[in-house]
Amino acid sequence: MVFKGTKNYRLRQIAESLESVGGYLNAFTSKEQTCFYARILDQYLERAISVLSDLVQHPLFSPTELKKEKQVVLEELKNLEDDPDDLIHDYFDRAVFGSHSLSFPVIGRAETINSFNRESLLAHMHRHYVPRSMVVAAAGNIRHDKLVAMVQKYFGSMSNAGSRKGVAARGPRHYRPKFETVEKPIAQAHICMGTIGYGVRNRFRYPLLVLNSVLGEGMSSRLFQNIREKYGFAYNVYSFVNMLTDTGNFGVYVGTDRNNVDKSVGLVHAELEKLKSKPLKNNELTRAKSQLKGTMMLSLESMPSRMMRLGSGELYLREYVPLDAVLNRIEAVHADHVLETANDLFRLEKFSTVVFKPADTSKLQTSNHV
Repeated sequence: MVFKGTKNYRLRQIAESLESVGGYLNAFTSKEQTCFYARILDQYLERAISVLSDLVQHPLFSPTELKKEKQVVLEELKNLEDDPDDLIHDYFDRAVFGSHSLSFPVIGRAETINSFNRESLLAHMHRHYVPRSMVVAAAGNIRHDKLVAMVQKYFGSMSNAGSRKGVAARGPRHYRPKFETVEKPIAQAHICMGTIGYGVRNRFRYPLLVLNSVLGEGMSSRLFQNIREKYGFAYNVYSFVNMLTDTGNFGVYVGTDRNNVDKSVGLVHAELEKLKSKPLKNNELTRAKSQLKGTMMLSLESMPSRMMRLGSGELYLREYVPLDAVLNRIEAVHADHVLETANDLFRLEKFSTVVFKPADTSKLQTSNHV
């Protein structure tokens, strides 16, 4: 809605403000953050900051535009329903996080989307879009003192008055594993299994990243080599890690034929058990660490990635962690650290599993999307 008009920019002016000089303006929302960002030639830096500041301070929230935007988001929600390999992660989050707010899909639900009005959007903005909750990060051909001066110029009048000081984030305190099978009008079965994980400050952070590389990142990973290459059960198979403020999740995704669901689950469980029972050999450990470090270093060739790394570090860690320090922590991971992490995390009795199965089209039921 902030892109639909502000105090100083009309709807079309917002779209043209940066695009007219080759720039880019957008925003996204994650489980814990909302990010407004711009990419622009250095000579137009002040223009970008001016537009961004107006978006987060002075949106109009026109009731007419709100009515139209609700329809747009509802169409986006329908689009998600047609993308089962993405949608299943919403179901997985619900299974892992239970009644905690982290279980809610970022896009929302139809009933909540329809319930929003101008007053509720303003209340949300006044509570969260305040200096104590915000970070400005930038990367590229800029000088820090020049950036600070511009931020002071365009954001300096903001106040924390009227907002409530944020409560420290707390993940779910209790976890009960869940198994859920959902029939959908799809041709392929989709499986997502895993458990509650670790926050960004947890001591298992770097061993888990190495472990994830070994298990399910890339064509050389154990899951890919076994489930896809050896058995041919899946085109798409991977593991994933999400680390949030003080919690997170770990999971494995497999897309397979409906007749291979149980076999695929069994193969995943077997790989997890192997990682719990046998330490990694030196060559596999070295390869995983090199893969992880290389991916991080290559990502910094992108200015947006550098910007995101700066902002995320400030939000999550309240400090800048140099790349060399991160690489050293990855290199310091030993096989026994990975083994300890696997035994702490891979407790199959605590795994939740969600399966999307192709439905019998003669008896389709209404979707029960979260």
